[in-house]
Amino acid sequence: MTYVVTENCIACKYMDCVEVCPVDCFYEGENTLVIHPDECIDCGVCEPECPADAIRPDTDPDMERWVEFNRKYSEVWPVIVAAGDPPANAEAMDGVPNKLQTHFSPEPGQGS
Repeated sequence: MTYVVTENCIACKYMDCVEVCPVDCFYEGENTLVIHPDECIDCGVCEPECPADAIRPDTDPDMERWVEFNRKYSEVWPVIVAAGDPPANAEAMDGVPNKLQTHFSPEPGQGS
């Protein structure tokens, strides 16, 4: 099992989860984070730290697409080991539906 970052992180990008991760398996994009599924040790300490409830176990229903999303971008984005500041509008973006289609922007040259 692994944990993955899901859609609600997009445009929220709280980073409370990053500093509790014992294996540094978070990767940072322009407006979201991802977890490398092969590096996650399934400890679960990140899940309760996320104020946006955007981290879920891959055993939840319909998580296959998020496992692949996390895998894809963790292969091209840099690892992050220290929390930064979330976007100024993070609170307003928390819970907004369809953020993958409307607010996700991979960094230039990284694909979509």
